[in-house]
Amino acid sequence: MSTAEAAQVAVDVQRALAEDLGSGDVTADLLPDLSACAELRCKSEAVIAGRPWFDACFLALDPSMQIDWQVAEGEHIDAGTVICRLNGRRRALVSAERCALNFLQTLSATATATARHVAVLRGSRTRILDTRKTLPGLRLAQKYAVRAGGGVNHRLGLYDAVMVKENHIAAAGSIAAVVARARALHPGVPVIVEVETLDELGQAMDAQADRVLLDEFDDAGLHAAVAMAAGRVPLEVSGGVRLDDLPRIAAIGVDYVSIGSLTKHVEAVDLSLRILPPP
Repeated sequence: MSTAEAAQVAVDVQRALAEDLGSGDVTADLLPDLSACAELRCKSEAVIAGRPWFDACFLALDPSMQIDWQVAEGEHIDAGTVICRLNGRRRALVSAERCALNFLQTLSATATATARHVAVLRGSRTRILDTRKTLPGLRLAQKYAVRAGGGVNHRLGLYDAVMVKENHIAAAGSIAAVVARARALHPGVPVIVEVETLDELGQAMDAQADRVLLDEFDDAGLHAAVAMAAGRVPLEVSGGVRLDDLPRIAAIGVDYVSIGSLTKHVEAVDLSLRILPPP
């Protein structure tokens, strides 16, 4: 986990707890605030991701909460697996539960979907990239989950890579001109150029783009692009790629496939937290 992500955990959790608790948990107030143990179980097959967010939710309400994890971050588990056990104040357990589960089930969903795509590509050179199609406010968290699932992060936002598309090229006059402008204004920032033809691919290569995104290329076009690039520039495929398409695209030899559904079409992992009866 990066320093930025670690800092974001605190921000995300503070926001989530403030949203849920408001002026206080009026139901938890009914409980005697004694020590209690709880067990978290996963009810579906999954790849677990989001432990830092889960932990921070409980520790924010009970700094002495003990959380004993039974699985590692990024580990693939079967349905019915006990993920962790907790020991702390009863009110903190019930008050932090929903936020903690929201983070863990959402990020595990992203990691699980990513791992499913990565598994299809095993043995090939092609890598899975995420996109900026993330849940609002959870970008760094979901990007973290993509890595936990074995994927690779694309740019984090509009600030850490130049993405040149057709409108930029038209406004600048040529691919060479817009890439040169990008290098002059933002030295050291990667430049990615989206192309629609093999001629544009050649221009992007001549301009020494750091990566080329092949837009709406059919299989014949992809084969020609891979042969033309010959490893001199990484090639990315994006746009409506389904899981079933991946083996065919990987066999052609592109370097990356970006998949928006990893972070956009989230199907939460089924988790259950239960307070255990006293021994």
